[in-house]
Amino acid sequence: MYGIHVTVNCGMEEAEQRTLEALKAEGFGVLTEIDVKAVLKKKIDVDRKPYKILGACNPVLANKALIEEPDLGLLLPCNVVIREEEDGSTTVAIVDPESMFTVVDKPAMAEMAKEVREKFDRIMAAIEG
Repeated sequence: MYGIHVTVNCGMEEAEQRTLEALKAEGFGVLTEIDVKAVLKKKIDVDRKPYKILGACNPVLANKALIEEPDLGLLLPCNVVIREEEDGSTTVAIVDPESMFTVVDKPAMAEMAKEVREKFDRIMAAIEG
């Protein structure tokens, strides 16, 4: 698995609000937001259910990681997906840093990925309520 997922019985707006609050509580901010539904409609006239990608970053951890591995910016920010399901529920998924950082062969990065994973687990638990 390359992602951590939770599904909540609420709409996109509430799920996104829960996600933003949970990210903030763990020191993450959102650097980018892509409304995939809107982009696909505009670019190729495709209708799809709501789907957003948030680029989340914890500046303290990002700085620490970039000091250790300058090219790690290729894997940043950490993507968070919020998507509406067919049944009206909403899935929130976040990249698994332990899976993602396996491409960096440094023990310090493995330890940092574990720390980030613990934060992401708390974030997902907060979103779930």
